[in-house]
Amino acid sequence: MKDPIVEEVRKHRMEHTRKFQGDLTAICADLRSIQISSGHKVVRLAPMKPEPTKASGRRLKPRG
Repeated sequence: MKDPIVEEVRKHRMEHTRKFQGDLTAICADLRSIQISSGHKVVRLAPMKPEPTKASGRRLKPRG
């Protein structure tokens, strides 16, 4: 099943990629300039440390 929204996003992404001949540096620079000119506040959150998960109940044999 094809999602029309996903297809539209992919279409625009491919057009953008072709515009810069696949040059990732140029694509990122263009996206940053669009982001800056949008006037929206950009929020950058600090990365979160993953929380340890509970052990499966199995004990590992000690080495040695």
